[in-house]
Amino acid sequence: MSHYPYRLTGPIGSAATIGLIALQVDETIEQDFRRLFPARDVAIYVNRIPSGAALTPETIAQMGRDLPAAAALLPQAADYDAVAYGCTSGTTLIGIDRVRELVQSAVNTRHVAQPLTATLTAFAALDLKSIGLVSPYIDTVSGPMRETFEAAGYRVLAMVSFGEEVEANVARIDPASIHAAAMEVGSDPETDAVFLSCTNLRTLDIIEDLEARLGKPVISSNQALAWHMAQLGDAPLAEDAPGQLFSRPLPAS
Repeated sequence: MSHYPYRLTGPIGSAATIGLIALQVDETIEQDFRRLFPARDVAIYVNRIPSGAALTPETIAQMGRDLPAAAALLPQAADYDAVAYGCTSGTTLIGIDRVRELVQSAVNTRHVAQPLTATLTAFAALDLKSIGLVSPYIDTVSGPMRETFEAAGYRVLAMVSFGEEVEANVARIDPASIHAAAMEVGSDPETDAVFLSCTNLRTLDIIEDLEARLGKPVISSNQALAWHMAQLGDAPLAEDAPGQLFSRPLPAS
């Protein structure tokens, strides 16, 4: 057999290269990212992390132990602008700095992103002071998130949870139910915005209608994470990316 000559070319992600570590049971975030980053010159590499059938403090702690191995299975030859750990509650309980350390220990990337920092950055960009919070999870997972936002200086004036523990059910929560919950927590005129927490919730199709009805920004985990990564990695977003957030630049550091 003869060997035919060939040349090497540049990376697929000639505009940007991003990595995503998604929960094994998450059915939503990867679909949202491919919708929000449709350009052919943006490379998206996805790997899964074991996450358990139920999202609890115990399964989140195990994800912290598994995170380096999951990051290491992203293509190592790629030059990443940003790699994200796609779990809002997981980042809240593991810790922002620890997530960054764990990912950077296993893959070479200029930035490590996650929904918690992305959301806090979005709050700053929108100049928010108070929020209404919607979470799908049980109190031991949802409660620390509220505490984190309040510790960061944001008043959580209203919060509702679907009380769901089985992660596979979260992707099946009807967007109409999420919409109704958002209307409830956002109805207080003193609430500046609504945050829809969880990368597995199907939120992209309800954000614009909620903003029109409430007259205030609506932020979701996947929306905030994509917005943050787009600016960290200079990746073009879809022209129809929903929500007021996509018109805002990152706040000055």
